[in-house]
Amino acid sequence: MKLSIVGTGYVGLVSGTCFAEMGNTVYCVDTDAEKIEGLKKGKIPIYEPGLEDLVLSNFRRGNLRFTTEIKEALKETDIIFIAVGTPTGEDGSADLQYVLQVAKSIGGFMEHDLIVVDKSTVPVGTADKVRDAVSKELAKRGAQYAFHVVSNPEFLKEGAAIEDCMKPDRVVIGADSEYPLSVMKDLYAPFTMNHSRFVAMDVRSAEMTKYTANAMLATKISFMNEIANICERLGADVNMVRAGIGSDSRIGYSFIYPGTGYGGSCFPKDVKALIKTAHNVDYEPRLIQAVEDVNDDQKLTLVKKIIKRFGEDLTGKTFALWGLAFKPGTDDMREAPAIYIVKELTKRGAFIAAHDPKAEETAKNFYLKGQENINYFSGKYSALTGADAMLLVTEWKEFRSPDFEEIKKQLKNPIIFDGRNQYNVHKLKEAGFEYYQVGVAG
Repeated sequence: MKLSIVGTGYVGLVSGTCFAEMGNTVYCVDTDAEKIEGLKKGKIPIYEPGLEDLVLSNFRRGNLRFTTEIKEALKETDIIFIAVGTPTGEDGSADLQYVLQVAKSIGGFMEHDLIVVDKSTVPVGTADKVRDAVSKELAKRGAQYAFHVVSNPEFLKEGAAIEDCMKPDRVVIGADSEYPLSVMKDLYAPFTMNHSRFVAMDVRSAEMTKYTANAMLATKISFMNEIANICERLGADVNMVRAGIGSDSRIGYSFIYPGTGYGGSCFPKDVKALIKTAHNVDYEPRLIQAVEDVNDDQKLTLVKKIIKRFGEDLTGKTFALWGLAFKPGTDDMREAPAIYIVKELTKRGAFIAAHDPKAEETAKNFYLKGQENINYFSGKYSALTGADAMLLVTEWKEFRSPDFEEIKKQLKNPIIFDGRNQYNVHKLKEAGFEYYQVGVAG
């Protein structure tokens, strides 16, 4: 098939590349000319394991093409995906301006019948707005092309997005008629050959499915963090509690690890948008609001432990921070706990010595740009030299089994604040460390 994807961010580039890998001809469209030229030269704007090789190989084969001109892409394709950003607005809602701009462009330039697919994460009812925007532009031109608007939410995990895209748990399609549904089934057939993972439903239910999935996962995280905070005050060990409840097949082990809260491009934005959506229909989402409130507090759990240990005034103190990205396997720092930790500690006079395998440039150029009292180190041990304590914030694999003797040697004091509960508390304390975890009294 021939298709277009508008937006070469995380969702658009990964999805377009995977479609191309299956033999489709894919036009990736973006208004950022510098990004498009970079992609043509093999410069990948995001870090995702395996993505660079797939982009380069499919570009060389001609399956994957990059352009700034949506008109050019529309001439060649029968399916167009909208995969642009939907940032959080001032009122917490998803900002649809970029989605609707694309819809207007589609209506303004389409020259034949078309299937329009909402791939961006959008609130319930967005398909109706897209349909209306396309129809108005067609009417202005006096054109009468038929088109269908379909919802196809993405469920990609950063750090494992290629695997998720090539071998999806499910493919959710929301359509209001059989024809676009059958076309989408054909498009996704190569991805679901070994097992039927295609879930068809109406458009509004598909739009709601994405928000519900992310809110459910965020709820598990905030629930476990709340349990961790209670455990800490009772003298219980949340790590043991997690093992005890995770063995129950009705609960499972996924997303019940205590820590410094969730971040990233999806959970924070989608939880806020779902709260706003509920308010728009006069419903107070008490549970979902609590999920967000707990998470906001949890991002500062390490800061509170540091203040308890060192006092409010941290002038002259240096803290070595391992991990800047919101999770391992990505350079994404959107709503990362590290941002809040750095700002709160430096506000109290502390210096930060930071190391992250992938997110250093993201921090320098965007989320911590201009931040004072922070230096970046290319090696995890070099960041420790002379620091008063070490903070583990992102659980990269290379941090899981470090040389603790080297850590002790480099630190001024053998103190570790572990925001991901990665290490054995008893072994570290036996080795002479002061060791603090989330959900464990200490």
